[in-house]
Amino acid sequence: MSEAVAVLHGAFGRACLYTMDRTMVSHAHREGHLLFHVYGSPGEVYVNGCAIPLGPGQAVAVNPWQAHYYHQPVPGGQTLVLVLYIRPTWFWSGIGSRTTALRFGRAAIEVTDELARLKDVSAMLDRDQHDPVINDWLLSLTQYCLDLSWHGSDPSERFACVRDFRLRKAIQLLEQHVCEPVELDSVARETGLSRPHFYKLFRQQVGVTPNLYLNSLRMERAIERLTRTTEAVAAIGLDLGFSSQASFSRFFIANGVVPPSAYRRSAQIAYSG
Repeated sequence: MSEAVAVLHGAFGRACLYTMDRTMVSHAHREGHLLFHVYGSPGEVYVNGCAIPLGPGQAVAVNPWQAHYYHQPVPGGQTLVLVLYIRPTWFWSGIGSRTTALRFGRAAIEVTDELARLKDVSAMLDRDQHDPVINDWLLSLTQYCLDLSWHGSDPSERFACVRDFRLRKAIQLLEQHVCEPVELDSVARETGLSRPHFYKLFRQQVGVTPNLYLNSLRMERAIERLTRTTEAVAAIGLDLGFSSQASFSRFFIANGVVPPSAYRRSAQIAYSG
Protein backbone atom coordinates (compact mmCIF):
# COMPACT_ATOMS: atom_id res chain seq x y z
CA MET A 1 0.00 0.00 0.00
CA SER A 2 1.30 3.49 -0.86
CA GLU A 3 2.40 5.48 2.19
CA ALA A 4 3.22 9.07 3.06
CA VAL A 5 6.59 8.94 4.85
CA ALA A 6 6.87 12.72 5.28
CA VAL A 7 4.88 15.70 4.02
CA LEU A 8 5.95 19.34 4.42
CA HIS A 9 3.81 22.37 3.64
CA GLY A 10 5.25 25.88 3.42
CA ALA A 11 5.44 29.04 1.35
CA PHE A 12 7.25 26.95 -1.29
CA GLY A 13 4.24 24.66 -1.80
CA ARG A 14 4.58 20.99 -0.79
CA ALA A 15 7.41 18.51 -0.44
CA CYS A 16 6.37 14.86 -0.05
CA LEU A 17 8.24 11.63 0.51
CA TYR A 18 6.01 8.80 -0.70
CA THR A 19 6.36 5.05 -0.92
CA MET A 20 4.60 4.31 -4.21
CA ASP A 21 3.23 0.92 -5.21
CA ARG A 22 0.34 1.66 -7.56
CA THR A 23 -0.52 3.51 -10.74
CA MET A 24 -2.38 6.81 -10.34
CA VAL A 25 -4.94 8.52 -12.57
CA SER A 26 -4.09 11.38 -14.93
CA HIS A 27 -4.17 14.72 -13.13
CA ALA A 28 -2.47 18.13 -13.01
CA HIS A 29 -1.33 20.87 -10.60
CA ARG A 30 -0.89 24.61 -10.73
CA GLU A 31 2.61 24.14 -9.26
CA GLY A 32 5.82 23.11 -10.98
CA HIS A 33 6.24 19.41 -10.25
CA LEU A 34 9.47 17.44 -9.72
CA LEU A 35 9.81 13.72 -8.94
CA PHE A 36 13.01 11.99 -7.80
CA HIS A 37 13.67 8.29 -7.30
CA VAL A 38 15.15 7.74 -3.82
CA TYR A 39 15.09 3.98 -3.29
CA GLY A 40 13.47 0.79 -4.56
CA SER A 41 12.06 -0.32 -7.90
CA PRO A 42 12.25 2.09 -10.84
CA GLY A 43 8.99 3.81 -11.74
CA GLU A 44 7.54 5.73 -14.65
CA VAL A 45 5.74 9.04 -15.02
CA TYR A 46 3.50 9.58 -18.02
CA VAL A 47 3.67 13.24 -19.08
CA ASN A 48 1.22 14.24 -21.81
CA GLY A 49 0.89 10.56 -22.68
CA CYS A 50 4.64 9.85 -22.96
CA ALA A 51 6.33 7.46 -20.51
CA ILE A 52 9.34 8.96 -18.74
CA PRO A 53 11.47 6.53 -16.69
CA LEU A 54 11.98 7.48 -13.04
CA GLY A 55 15.07 5.85 -11.57
CA PRO A 56 18.47 6.49 -9.96
CA GLY A 57 19.78 8.16 -13.13
CA GLN A 58 16.72 10.20 -14.14
CA ALA A 59 14.25 12.53 -12.48
CA VAL A 60 11.02 13.86 -14.01
CA ALA A 61 9.82 17.47 -14.36
CA VAL A 62 6.20 18.42 -15.01
CA ASN A 63 5.01 21.92 -15.90
CA PRO A 64 2.06 23.62 -14.20
CA TRP A 65 -1.22 22.28 -15.62
CA GLN A 66 0.54 19.54 -17.58
CA ALA A 67 -1.38 16.23 -17.50
CA HIS A 68 0.61 13.40 -15.93
CA TYR A 69 0.41 10.32 -13.73
CA TYR A 70 2.72 7.93 -11.91
CA HIS A 71 2.89 4.33 -13.18
CA GLN A 72 4.30 1.40 -11.23
CA PRO A 73 5.81 -0.86 -13.94
CA VAL A 74 7.05 -3.58 -11.57
CA PRO A 75 4.15 -5.66 -10.17
CA GLY A 76 4.42 -5.70 -6.40
CA GLY A 77 7.31 -3.25 -6.49
CA GLN A 78 7.68 -0.32 -4.12
CA THR A 79 9.43 2.94 -4.91
CA LEU A 80 10.42 5.68 -2.48
CA VAL A 81 9.87 8.95 -4.34
CA LEU A 82 10.60 12.57 -3.42
CA VAL A 83 7.76 14.63 -4.92
CA LEU A 84 7.88 18.44 -5.02
CA TYR A 85 5.03 20.83 -5.80
CA ILE A 86 6.75 24.22 -6.20
CA ARG A 87 4.71 27.43 -6.31
CA PRO A 88 5.90 29.52 -9.28
CA THR A 89 5.49 32.85 -7.42
CA TRP A 90 7.61 31.60 -4.49
CA PHE A 91 10.29 30.28 -6.83
CA TRP A 92 10.65 33.42 -8.94
CA SER A 93 10.59 35.61 -5.85
CA GLY A 94 13.38 33.51 -4.39
CA ILE A 95 15.65 33.98 -7.39
CA GLY A 96 14.69 37.64 -7.89
CA SER A 97 12.70 37.36 -11.12
CA ARG A 98 9.31 38.82 -12.10
CA THR A 99 8.38 35.85 -14.29
CA THR A 100 5.19 34.07 -13.19
CA ALA A 101 5.46 30.79 -15.15
CA LEU A 102 7.60 27.84 -14.09
CA ARG A 103 8.23 25.99 -17.33
CA PHE A 104 10.66 23.12 -17.69
CA GLY A 105 12.24 22.61 -21.10
CA ARG A 106 11.82 18.82 -21.03
CA ALA A 107 10.35 16.23 -18.72
CA ALA A 108 13.37 13.90 -18.47
CA ILE A 109 16.06 15.29 -16.14
CA GLU A 110 19.44 13.55 -16.01
CA VAL A 111 20.62 12.99 -12.43
CA THR A 112 24.13 14.42 -12.49
CA ASP A 113 26.51 14.11 -9.53
CA GLU A 114 25.43 17.58 -8.39
CA LEU A 115 21.73 16.73 -8.64
CA ALA A 116 22.29 13.48 -6.73
CA ARG A 117 23.84 15.56 -3.95
CA LEU A 118 21.01 18.12 -4.00
CA LYS A 119 18.17 15.57 -3.83
CA ASP A 120 19.33 14.35 -0.39
CA VAL A 121 16.10 13.88 1.60
CA SER A 122 17.64 14.15 5.09
CA ALA A 123 16.08 17.61 5.48
CA MET A 124 12.65 16.02 4.97
CA LEU A 125 13.21 13.69 7.92
CA ASP A 126 14.52 16.36 10.30
CA ARG A 127 11.76 17.08 12.82
CA ASP A 128 12.84 20.73 13.20
CA GLN A 129 10.74 22.00 10.30
CA HIS A 130 11.41 25.67 11.10
CA ASP A 131 14.96 25.46 9.83
CA PRO A 132 15.42 27.80 6.80
CA VAL A 133 17.69 25.16 5.27
CA ILE A 134 14.50 23.61 3.86
CA ASN A 135 13.78 26.81 1.94
CA ASP A 136 17.29 27.08 0.52
CA TRP A 137 17.38 23.36 -0.33
CA LEU A 138 14.15 23.44 -2.35
CA LEU A 139 15.12 26.65 -4.15
CA SER A 140 18.51 25.26 -5.17
CA LEU A 141 17.04 21.92 -6.22
CA THR A 142 14.32 23.52 -8.37
CA GLN A 143 16.65 26.03 -10.01
CA TYR A 144 19.20 23.34 -10.85
CA CYS A 145 16.52 21.14 -12.45
CA LEU A 146 15.06 24.08 -14.38
CA ASP A 147 18.46 24.97 -15.82
CA LEU A 148 19.18 21.32 -16.69
CA SER A 149 15.83 20.96 -18.45
CA TRP A 150 16.62 23.85 -20.81
CA HIS A 151 20.21 22.87 -21.56
CA GLY A 152 20.62 22.84 -25.33
CA SER A 153 17.16 24.32 -25.99
CA ASP A 154 16.06 27.64 -27.46
CA PRO A 155 16.08 30.10 -24.50
CA SER A 156 13.37 32.23 -26.15
CA GLU A 157 10.85 29.45 -25.48
CA ARG A 158 11.55 29.42 -21.76
CA PHE A 159 9.06 32.10 -20.78
CA ALA A 160 6.32 31.52 -23.37
CA CYS A 161 2.82 31.84 -21.93
CA VAL A 162 -0.47 32.28 -23.77
CA ARG A 163 -3.80 32.87 -22.03
CA ASP A 164 -7.11 33.81 -23.72
CA PHE A 165 -9.26 36.31 -21.77
CA ARG A 166 -12.27 33.98 -22.14
CA LEU A 167 -10.29 31.20 -20.51
CA ARG A 168 -9.29 33.52 -17.67
CA LYS A 169 -13.02 34.08 -17.08
CA ALA A 170 -13.70 30.33 -17.23
CA ILE A 171 -10.91 29.62 -14.72
CA GLN A 172 -12.31 32.28 -12.40
CA LEU A 173 -15.75 30.68 -12.58
CA LEU A 174 -14.34 27.21 -11.84
CA GLU A 175 -12.39 28.48 -8.84
CA GLN A 176 -15.41 30.36 -7.47
CA HIS A 177 -17.68 27.32 -7.68
CA VAL A 178 -15.29 24.46 -6.88
CA CYS A 179 -17.48 23.37 -3.93
CA GLU A 180 -20.64 23.28 -6.05
CA PRO A 181 -21.88 21.03 -8.87
CA VAL A 182 -20.30 22.55 -11.98
CA GLU A 183 -21.81 22.20 -15.45
CA LEU A 184 -18.94 22.76 -17.85
CA ASP A 185 -21.37 23.42 -20.71
CA SER A 186 -22.74 26.36 -18.69
CA VAL A 187 -19.21 27.66 -18.09
CA ALA A 188 -18.58 27.52 -21.84
CA ARG A 189 -21.76 29.50 -22.55
CA GLU A 190 -20.90 32.13 -19.94
CA THR A 191 -17.55 32.72 -21.62
CA GLY A 192 -19.17 33.05 -25.06
CA LEU A 193 -17.73 29.82 -26.47
CA SER A 194 -19.33 26.73 -27.93
CA ARG A 195 -18.66 23.53 -26.00
CA PRO A 196 -16.22 22.07 -28.61
CA HIS A 197 -14.34 25.38 -28.96
CA PHE A 198 -14.17 25.80 -25.16
CA TYR A 199 -12.68 22.33 -24.66
CA LYS A 200 -10.23 22.78 -27.53
CA LEU A 201 -9.01 26.21 -26.37
CA PHE A 202 -8.76 25.07 -22.75
CA ARG A 203 -6.64 22.07 -23.67
CA GLN A 204 -4.42 24.12 -26.00
CA GLN A 205 -3.75 27.06 -23.70
CA VAL A 206 -4.06 25.67 -20.18
CA GLY A 207 -2.62 22.23 -20.98
CA VAL A 208 -5.35 19.98 -19.54
CA THR A 209 -9.06 19.40 -20.03
CA PRO A 210 -11.58 21.42 -17.97
CA ASN A 211 -12.46 18.22 -16.07
CA LEU A 212 -8.85 17.62 -15.00
CA TYR A 213 -8.51 21.28 -14.06
CA LEU A 214 -11.62 21.07 -11.86
CA ASN A 215 -10.32 17.90 -10.20
CA SER A 216 -7.05 19.65 -9.40
CA LEU A 217 -8.94 22.54 -7.78
CA ARG A 218 -10.86 20.07 -5.62
CA MET A 219 -7.58 18.41 -4.57
CA GLU A 220 -6.09 21.78 -3.67
CA ARG A 221 -9.12 22.70 -1.58
CA ALA A 222 -9.14 19.27 0.09
CA ILE A 223 -5.43 19.48 0.99
CA GLU A 224 -5.84 22.99 2.36
CA ARG A 225 -8.70 21.96 4.64
CA LEU A 226 -7.03 18.73 5.73
CA THR A 227 -3.90 20.59 6.82
CA ARG A 228 -5.38 23.89 8.03
CA THR A 229 -8.52 22.75 9.87
CA THR A 230 -9.71 19.98 12.18
CA GLU A 231 -12.87 19.31 10.16
CA ALA A 232 -13.90 15.69 9.79
CA VAL A 233 -12.75 14.03 6.57
CA ALA A 234 -16.34 13.10 5.71
CA ALA A 235 -17.47 16.72 6.11
CA ILE A 236 -14.70 17.98 3.82
CA GLY A 237 -15.65 15.43 1.17
CA LEU A 238 -19.35 16.33 1.33
CA ASP A 239 -18.57 20.05 1.02
CA LEU A 240 -16.51 19.31 -2.09
CA GLY A 241 -19.44 17.54 -3.72
CA PHE A 242 -18.68 13.88 -2.96
CA SER A 243 -21.60 11.67 -2.00
CA SER A 244 -19.72 9.81 0.76
CA GLN A 245 -16.42 9.63 2.60
CA ALA A 246 -15.60 6.48 0.62
CA SER A 247 -16.00 8.24 -2.75
CA PHE A 248 -13.92 11.18 -1.49
CA SER A 249 -11.18 8.80 -0.29
CA ARG A 250 -11.11 6.99 -3.65
CA PHE A 251 -10.74 10.32 -5.44
CA PHE A 252 -7.99 11.49 -3.07
CA ILE A 253 -6.00 8.25 -3.36
CA ALA A 254 -6.25 8.25 -7.16
CA ASN A 255 -5.03 11.85 -7.39
CA GLY A 256 -2.84 12.13 -4.30
CA VAL A 257 -1.32 8.69 -3.51
CA VAL A 258 -2.66 8.09 0.03
CA PRO A 259 -6.06 8.38 1.79
CA PRO A 260 -6.99 11.84 3.11
CA SER A 261 -6.76 10.71 6.74
CA ALA A 262 -3.23 9.37 6.18
CA TYR A 263 -2.21 12.57 4.41
CA ARG A 264 -3.49 14.65 7.34
CA ARG A 265 -1.50 12.55 9.84
CA SER A 266 1.74 12.97 7.88
CA ALA A 267 1.45 16.64 6.92
CA GLN A 268 3.39 19.29 8.80
CA ILE A 269 3.62 23.02 8.27
CA ALA A 270 7.30 23.61 7.64
CA TYR A 271 7.36 27.37 8.25
CA SER A 272 5.53 30.47 7.10
CA GLY A 273 8.47 32.32 5.58
